[in-house]
Amino acid sequence: MEGCRVRPWTRLPAPLLVALACAAAAAVGECRVVHVGEAHRRSMLANGLGATPPMGWNSWNHFGCDGNGEVVIRETADALVSTGLAAVGYKYVNLDDCWAEPERDAKGNLAANKKTLPHGIKALADYVHSKGLKLGIYSDAGYKTCAKAQPGSLGHEEQDAKTFASWGIDYLKYDNCNNGDTKPLQRYPDMSKALMQAGRPIFFNLCEWGDMHPARWGAAYGNSWRTTNDIEDTWNSMMSRADQNEVWAEYARPGGWNDPDMLEVGNGGMTNDEYIVHFSIWAISKAPLIIGCDVRHMSQDTYDILANKEVIAVNQDPLGIQGKKVRMEGSSEIWAGPLTGYRTAVLLLNRHDKDEAQITAHWDDIGLPAGTAVEARDLWMHKTLDTKFTDKMSFNVTPHAARMFMLTPLKSQMD
Repeated sequence: MEGCRVRPWTRLPAPLLVALACAAAAAVGECRVVHVGEAHRRSMLANGLGATPPMGWNSWNHFGCDGNGEVVIRETADALVSTGLAAVGYKYVNLDDCWAEPERDAKGNLAANKKTLPHGIKALADYVHSKGLKLGIYSDAGYKTCAKAQPGSLGHEEQDAKTFASWGIDYLKYDNCNNGDTKPLQRYPDMSKALMQAGRPIFFNLCEWGDMHPARWGAAYGNSWRTTNDIEDTWNSMMSRADQNEVWAEYARPGGWNDPDMLEVGNGGMTNDEYIVHFSIWAISKAPLIIGCDVRHMSQDTYDILANKEVIAVNQDPLGIQGKKVRMEGSSEIWAGPLTGYRTAVLLLNRHDKDEAQITAHWDDIGLPAGTAVEARDLWMHKTLDTKFTDKMSFNVTPHAARMFMLTPLKSQMD
């Protein structure tokens, strides 16, 4: 396939070289702080979290403001365990906007909505923890949250961080609404500092929407940062978020991840093939895998996508290098990224609306030395192909679909 070659992997930027150096230590939990020369590039591995992208569930995409009641959260935690999704890595159960009372209490503290959460957040956290899972919560770096249903944390960062820690919170999604037109770098560092001093490790997701290019500074303050506006359950929305996120690939590494927003898989707005594309791109992009559907009532097709251990393994690979587009021609794209063990993840993507395409991945595009013979594992067919490939591989791909492979050099190549 002739086309546009994009950023071959033979020249890695500094943040990725740091990730390579840190990967082995991160895999065993020993890598805590990454320095790349500038103070603002400190990694939030200092809080011991985010060595690989987070995996879990969030209430917003499917339920909106109606998903934060005790019944939904407890039943979701139960379903993550009973379906086996927890066992393959989905650990966070995250409340989104509208969980709190509309005003702070007499002491100025945030308080759980008495109707939907009558036993409070601490009891909910205890229940989620009893399942071997972690509880996440939502707040906003403004005066009100995005739904304007509850107070934001602007000006209350230390107080709210201590409250979250006392409840047993493990994850904070921190939004960017109703902020008085102040810049994110005037607001997000305060919550970061407060969380680090709260006495409990809390994964910090900067939900800043890519407003002021947080990939450039997010690692100093958080474990992940939104690179896009909110996703919608459509092919065009999903692909646009993937494109916007890919631009910042060189900034992702253990402890700090680019976030193109939560998964829409299973919410009904796309075909099964499109959801496979969605999950595949998020996986190779080292994006957080935060489920956004109702896992209590998901279809078998949805489960098969979300529980694909082989695709999840690409996302969770401890090398922590975000895959990206390495070649494009019209509606055909090749995405690739290196993995541990000299392996390479490759995604052949056909974005065309109607036509099938033959897509060829060339070794010099995906970062393999010329003449390298590889074994190819199809990660959606769960099959190692009989053919051994050298220098390139070609496959036909149907419209709005993808083929995803893990390439492993033959043992003779490693001797």
